[in-house]
Amino acid sequence: MLQFTIPVIGLFCMLLVSAASTHAASGPLVSPAMKKAVKIEMVQEGDTLEEKFRLLRSLGYDGVELPSPNAWSVEEVVAASKATGLPVHGVVCSEHWKSPLNDSNPEVRAKCVAAIREAISDAKAYGATSVLVVPAVVGKNRAYDDAWRLSRTELLKVIPDAEAAGIDIAFENVWNNFLLSPREAAEYVDSFESDRVGWYLDVGNLVAYGWPEQWIRVLGPRIMKIDAKEYSREKLNKEGRWAGFDVLLLEGDCDWPAVMTALREIGFDGWMTAEIGGGDRAWLTDVATRMDRIRDSAE
Repeated sequence: MLQFTIPVIGLFCMLLVSAASTHAASGPLVSPAMKKAVKIEMVQEGDTLEEKFRLLRSLGYDGVELPSPNAWSVEEVVAASKATGLPVHGVVCSEHWKSPLNDSNPEVRAKCVAAIREAISDAKAYGATSVLVVPAVVGKNRAYDDAWRLSRTELLKVIPDAEAAGIDIAFENVWNNFLLSPREAAEYVDSFESDRVGWYLDVGNLVAYGWPEQWIRVLGPRIMKIDAKEYSREKLNKEGRWAGFDVLLLEGDCDWPAVMTALREIGFDGWMTAEIGGGDRAWLTDVATRMDRIRDSAE
């Protein structure tokens, strides 16, 4: 009886180890099906939108993001997407800097609200899932507390439109002097009490004053999409703040392994879109290769 029991126990332990290993392999650190894209402004080859889409498709990109408004009709965008099989995954509202949602002039704020509604309409027509919005711009004559109050008031007008259209409104962290910590950013998102409101995390924009992986862990499931760009603290110190962006992906101070590990910990498997200088086929090929390396760089 004893000779029989020991092997059985050993086999049982082996099965437990195997099951635990399988569970670990299928846990949150397994590479998700993260999709890579670029902003359409980066594509400097191709005479027509369809040619640009076809180029991106041939280089292995999963999608593209467009501004709203743009130079093409809705019909042109939809036709180019259908002809090439390249989806437009998102739309960037183009009015939020010129006409911020926290401007003291209600007519200026109304212009931005109208632009967001137009972007939501465009996104739905394209088959996209999100509209990127800069929620406010704080400055000498635009107070911080007013930015919180006014921007929320205006955004509450468009959230019903987004919900009805099935389109997400994703706030980007930019150098707008507003929502300067991840906890505050999370509180702002949560204040709208809508599943259609979240965060569009720009990794490169954070490096000058923070660590993106820390933001990722605080924001968690509020993160809807990722902008990928690089930043050099050395260039910041030697050449000035904006010079920090003048560096290729993987050649600055973004800790991409830490960023990707944090994204996988929170289960992010959405879109990562390059937002850097544009170029021709060779340039876009190099960007695609670097983005693949980033996606595979988890610690």
